[in-house]
Amino acid sequence: MAVHHGKNGKVKLGSNAVAAVQKFSVNQNVEAADTTVMGDTWQTHLTGIPGWSGSVECLYDPADTNGQVALEIGDSVTVGLYTDGDATGKKYLTGTASVTSIPIETDMKGAVKISFNFQGNGALTVSTVA
Repeated sequence: MAVHHGKNGKVKLGSNAVAAVQKFSVNQNVEAADTTVMGDTWQTHLTGIPGWSGSVECLYDPADTNGQVALEIGDSVTVGLYTDGDATGKKYLTGTASVTSIPIETDMKGAVKISFNFQGNGALTVSTVA
């Protein structure tokens, strides 16, 4: 079983790496339409059209002009999500997404954090770093 540590993860917008990423997540889903009728003894359903969404959490870096600072609500971006780094031959997830929210968290006991939540617009694909 090949497993790897998240420390090598990376997020890119196009070809630009986002600075100070602490974690990211992606969720692929599909809606299920209930087809169960009276008298059935088990639930049934039909699957619909798949979609995806995700989030990126960073330590806020106002100097990251090609990453954090470049993102605004409503932007359409090409996202690259690398779970094991971006060395040649590594697999990563990529797709076009819309930025849906940008929460900023400030805590007197910690560093300021900024998150970017996004909704996929089309397919999320698995690619290989060339």
